[in-house]
Amino acid sequence: MFLKTQIFKALAFKNPIRLPISYWMLVGLRFLLTLLPQRGYIHPDEFFQNIEVIAGDVFGVDIARTWEFNPKFPIRNIFVPKMILGPPLIFIRALNPYAKSYLKVDLATPYYLLVVPRIFICLLSLINDYCLYRTCVLYGQNFRNRLVIFASSYIVLVYCCRSFSNTFEMMFFSILLLLVAECMLRSDRVIYHNEYLQEKYRQAKTPVERVKIFKLTTHLPAHSLSRVIIISAVVVIGIFNRPTFIAFAFPPIFFWLHRGLGSKVIGFKDFHYRIFAFVLCSVPTALFLIMVDSGYYGYITMADVESLKVSWDSWVVTPLNFLRYNIDSKNLMQHGVHPRWLHLAVNIPLLFNVLGGLAFLTLSTHAYRFIRGQYSKLPRIQSITGLMLFSLIIPIAVLSIFPHQEPRFIIPVLVPLIYLYGNHLHPNESNGINYRRLKNGLRWTWFVVNILLTIFFGFFHQGGIYPFAKSLHYEIKGNYGTHTHVILTHSYSIPTYLLQLESTTKIWKNRNTGHKYRLAPSTFIYKYGSIPMRELFMKIDEELSNAEALLHKHKKNYRLYLASPCSLHQKILSESYKYHHIDLVEDFSYYPHFCTEALPEFPSNHDQSCIKEISKNKSTAIDINIIDRISCYLRKFCLKVYRVKTSDYIK
Repeated sequence: MFLKTQIFKALAFKNPIRLPISYWMLVGLRFLLTLLPQRGYIHPDEFFQNIEVIAGDVFGVDIARTWEFNPKFPIRNIFVPKMILGPPLIFIRALNPYAKSYLKVDLATPYYLLVVPRIFICLLSLINDYCLYRTCVLYGQNFRNRLVIFASSYIVLVYCCRSFSNTFEMMFFSILLLLVAECMLRSDRVIYHNEYLQEKYRQAKTPVERVKIFKLTTHLPAHSLSRVIIISAVVVIGIFNRPTFIAFAFPPIFFWLHRGLGSKVIGFKDFHYRIFAFVLCSVPTALFLIMVDSGYYGYITMADVESLKVSWDSWVVTPLNFLRYNIDSKNLMQHGVHPRWLHLAVNIPLLFNVLGGLAFLTLSTHAYRFIRGQYSKLPRIQSITGLMLFSLIIPIAVLSIFPHQEPRFIIPVLVPLIYLYGNHLHPNESNGINYRRLKNGLRWTWFVVNILLTIFFGFFHQGGIYPFAKSLHYEIKGNYGTHTHVILTHSYSIPTYLLQLESTTKIWKNRNTGHKYRLAPSTFIYKYGSIPMRELFMKIDEELSNAEALLHKHKKNYRLYLASPCSLHQKILSESYKYHHIDLVEDFSYYPHFCTEALPEFPSNHDQSCIKEISKNKSTAIDINIIDRISCYLRKFCLKVYRVKTSDYIK
């Protein structure tokens, strides 16, 4: 109910007229970029940690269920993705029959399966905007400048419209910060009036005055346990979504527990009451989520509950499994081990550019003043600035302890970062000319860098996978019964739910004979990563031989494709010449496709592949210049798809 209320508030903003037109233009751009759609593919977890599994449950199609959802040792909670991604997918499933009948539009196609959930997530992303706006209003800060900087961040334009669990984590973090900020303000006001009335009570000279003041004291609103139920629920749900939320939730909860501590009316008794109330209110939500996960992964059934056959083995706690898995360094090595300074040195500049630099300089100044004992020049601990400052520092510091560090892990700190330093990019009237120029320069640097990164991550990075999946979807539907084999190398895997493959686990029943059967798989996707060419062609040879055997034995037609970055074209051709029975035909190229696994080399003056490419449009021999070389280099950022067949003379 609270989340629903926040969504409507986020859409309304209570006073939309007061918001700058540039902000609304950026919000419109957020939705427009989502509708295009964004072809960029940031990381496989965007699909395989959430929407891939939910789509399989909703549509009953074949999907790639990753190890994280293995019932033997599940580490992912199912409630949050079901609640966020379930509604748009159910909407597609329910509306599709009518869209086909009346509009002749099939909604179960890659475009709608990609865009509709993202549009819903875009709507939810406005919760972040509202929480930032509301916090600024509560504390009298300039929300106009901050909202424009926030909405222009490529994190908001790209990450916040994707189905990352980190995106949901950012939403929960924003809600938690707003709730705690409201509680802190409420407590400050009540404590101030309470202390004032107590002082007046001590100064009162007559019993009548004391009675009046006492009555006023009793009318002060309760504040010690403000929002405890909602706050505890948000924290528990956030932890079940991603256990790393503990690092993000710690500073706000710390400040919530310490409200007014040290004043004349708040003591350690109130502090302990708050801890007890918070833990007690967290239990129902935690039990509910444990029951949901236990039921989904098959640890407990309704029959077990009815027969009271319930034991400790009947429950699964996914956050605990998550921590157990990630504590083991051997497991982290499988996903990549990074230096512990990566967040500080690389990810913060990449995500926050000039704001990250401003934060670093400001925090360095605070550290210097602390060392010199200039405590009066530091932000007050029990203040909104202290809350946002610790909510920025603590999560990054805690997540830097773990050796597996990706930029998206720290995107939730954008909200406190914008609150603290977003206004620094706008000059004030009191600033001098040079200072104004500096701020204007930083602001335009922010805009330009975020535009470039939006284009790169939104459209270029692994951008060939989506159009290839779209083409593959229509080809599979148009060649029913034909076995389709897709081999991917040096690129991310295709999200299987986009292909809408018929379920091979569902039991079908023949209406005439009553015979039960399952469909045999007809589409096979092989992800071989960055293996050497020799090993890759051994795999191709093996799959081609198996497909040919099925063709000759059971008349099963097949299509075998190899998808690879264009930068590997010459290596693939060179290796294919060693296999005389394999014929590679260039089927299509999808541009742009930036792939760090196979970056192209800048061509030389005598690069034969470039000369061959450029000479197509020239009749005489040529010597390529720098412009031709740059053009040739840029053309290598694509995904090339080859049709693999047996050579004609072999047949």
